[in-house]
Amino acid sequence: MLEKVLADWGGHEDLWVFGYGSLIWKPEFDYAERRPARVNGWHRALKMWSRVNRGTPDCPGLVLGLLTGGSCQGMVFRIPKASAPEVLVRLWAREMVTGVYDPRWLTCHTPHGPINALAFTLSRKSPNHTGVLTPDEYRRIFSDACGRYGTTLDYAQRTFEELGRHGIHDRHLERLLRIARGH
Repeated sequence: MLEKVLADWGGHEDLWVFGYGSLIWKPEFDYAERRPARVNGWHRALKMWSRVNRGTPDCPGLVLGLLTGGSCQGMVFRIPKASAPEVLVRLWAREMVTGVYDPRWLTCHTPHGPINALAFTLSRKSPNHTGVLTPDEYRRIFSDACGRYGTTLDYAQRTFEELGRHGIHDRHLERLLRIARGH
């Protein structure tokens, strides 16, 4: 799949990557530019099981996925074409460790016009899509789930705070964090 993404990109221009979760606060790659961006037809949702990074096989955690429907505000990162292949390999090792995302090119609307960026999306047909979770299930996950990068609660809180620093308000994530605090 990485080979297909590299081929689709082509290497003739800088690479753009759309971040909607932890990529915003922890990109782990150098970039030449970062811009606010919105994608239509997709929304951010804490509905992907994490059995490594934010949970374990016995106590799965959650991470964000980009699901169809609605719109999502996030950030796009411009990676110079000379370093893009190496950055993509590292990004792949981080985001595609278990191969659950569907990488795709999405039109991102920025203050400087639309750009085509790589985004990591989640299919509702994926076995890692949670489906509907009750408030009690979210509370339990927020309370118990922890993986190699920490807890689901920390991940959700850090993402919410960083979105806020960029003027992005995610009311669904805010509601889940209120559930985590017992409200």
